[in-house]
Amino acid sequence: MSLKQIITHAIGGEGFKKNWSKIKKVTWFLTIATILVSSIFTFYVVYGLVSKNDGGFSTGGAIVEKAFDDNCDVAGITLHGELVTYIPQENIGANGNITADLVSSEGVVSGILSAEADTNIKAILLEIDSYGGSPVAGEEIARALKETAKPTVVLIRGAGLSSAYWAATGADKIFASKNSDVGGIGVTMSYLDNAKQNQNEGLFYNELSSGRFKDVGAPDKKLSTEERALLMRDVNIIHENFINDVAENRKLDAKKVEKMADGSSMLGQMALENGLIDEVGVQNDVNKYLRKLTGEDMNICW
Repeated sequence: MSLKQIITHAIGGEGFKKNWSKIKKVTWFLTIATILVSSIFTFYVVYGLVSKNDGGFSTGGAIVEKAFDDNCDVAGITLHGELVTYIPQENIGANGNITADLVSSEGVVSGILSAEADTNIKAILLEIDSYGGSPVAGEEIARALKETAKPTVVLIRGAGLSSAYWAATGADKIFASKNSDVGGIGVTMSYLDNAKQNQNEGLFYNELSSGRFKDVGAPDKKLSTEERALLMRDVNIIHENFINDVAENRKLDAKKVEKMADGSSMLGQMALENGLIDEVGVQNDVNKYLRKLTGEDMNICW
């Protein structure tokens, strides 16, 4: 049975048969319109509309084809606040702005990839003011900086510590003020234990889990010796990964980095002497470096 016969049979009536040619034209028009609408929708989903609202580019992790104006020479991307892999929905306001002091590696990496794809962009500048956060987020940004073919520069302002410093190490050149806090190479999983307080208040933690380590780190129960050893195993693994990445990215001896990896920070001049940064300077010094790098005045777009 043909499509015409099926539809005629389903709807019934000879009037439908008589108007079949008109229906085919309408159907053809609707099909083309649907394809066009779908194509436009897909373009915006894949490439996104860029807004600088979480310290990076809000694209849901998609690569943005055109994120900067045509007069931009340098892509300015900010890493401000606690570093996370993504922004939780609860921290996104009704207007789409971030309501907490958070920055996502998802957004920062999208910005880097967008700059990589933009033929007008000659260099990428990442401005950091963060005390760290997720080690995975720091690793993701460092990797994105390393893998882009364009020159990458980091400016550490107030602080570039822990995973934020991890992120910085992927850049070709790192600037920091003589008063900036730099480094903080270390890992923590410390948390507050409420078990004693609960006991004093007559509260009891009922442990109901299928595995003895399933509720490790639950704040309402005491941490056993075995559980502590399990968590410290992971802390030490991440710590070693951190040291190795800093050593590789900064071209330093791993033993030297290990000696500095006590979680403490150091100010700009000391960070320079220890190889954690390349130059002591502020924004004006970065601008001079970028002009020297390209041989022309640079227009940084944030």
